[in-house]
Amino acid sequence: MWSADKYLNALYQETTKAHSEIYDKNWQDDLKDKFKRALGDFQFTNGNLHPTLLEKVDMDTYYRLRVEIRTDSLLKMPVYLLIPKGSHEIKYPAVIALHGHGYGSKEAVGLNPDGSKLKEKGYHQNFAIELVKKGVIVAVPELIGFGDRKLQKDQGVGSPTDNSCYMMASQLLLNGKTLAGLRVAECRRVIDYVQSLDEVDNDRIGCMGISGGGLVAAFTSALDDRIKAVVVSGYANTFEGSIMARRHCLDNYIPGILKYAEMPDLIGLIAPRALFIEAGMEDHLFPLEKTLEAIEQLTKIYRSFGVEDLLSYHLFKGGHEISGEKSFDWLIQKLNEEIHHYQ
Repeated sequence: MWSADKYLNALYQETTKAHSEIYDKNWQDDLKDKFKRALGDFQFTNGNLHPTLLEKVDMDTYYRLRVEIRTDSLLKMPVYLLIPKGSHEIKYPAVIALHGHGYGSKEAVGLNPDGSKLKEKGYHQNFAIELVKKGVIVAVPELIGFGDRKLQKDQGVGSPTDNSCYMMASQLLLNGKTLAGLRVAECRRVIDYVQSLDEVDNDRIGCMGISGGGLVAAFTSALDDRIKAVVVSGYANTFEGSIMARRHCLDNYIPGILKYAEMPDLIGLIAPRALFIEAGMEDHLFPLEKTLEAIEQLTKIYRSFGVEDLLSYHLFKGGHEISGEKSFDWLIQKLNEEIHHYQ
């Protein structure tokens, strides 16, 4: 055989055999530092977000706003903001809801690419709407490379679900950065924006993402302690069993990361904060067998921090899609509980 299969398998085994099996604060701090550098270590400013209201729609039980914010000097991001109708005297929990591959944030808020009402929910299952109906403010950013944030050359051509991921990711890699890192950096600015809202309780911010949005949810939560509870849907697995096992989008690849950690270790950086893993048992992109391995590894990490009770999961009968059967209520419950700070 002239193929490289045996070489690549041996390389993976050699690269990953030195991973730490001691999970403590020192391990976390060291891995976070290496993870930031692998992502590209974006240094976005904390300057004025310059929020601009683009539209406001009365949706009967909630308001749907679309706002533009400036995430960096050369980057602007549209964000849907869903606000429950209710008392102006209380502060609400907030959830950052992150869409996966598709035509962007519109799908998560129940809209077609042209802005008309979506008739079939798709794999996002209108999850931002389901969350706002449960009494939390939901911010749905348009991740760069999708929908209205595709590169200019990709705007208005092909299918609405086409994206600019490959060209953006490849150019960022040439500059020593990653598309995953850019999306994480921008989502941290979304948290800045959410915390600036008078209606939001800054101590009760959660995050939920599906597929590629699950990656961004997991990695943002790993690096930003302001997120108190996170749901990772349709993503938690191992790099070996998912990203390396097929031709995935280039936005999944982080140079050199396997020298330091496998995917469950990176997600484990969220500990000791609350984490919920949601996975379809027939998910062909992130196979069940490796999801179970990830959950086993995450259990070890959470047990090491003495907070195994803050790790939950739901394996549902379905494919690569949001379920919400247990994850929605879990997220609301965690954000409504008293926040405990672990040292």
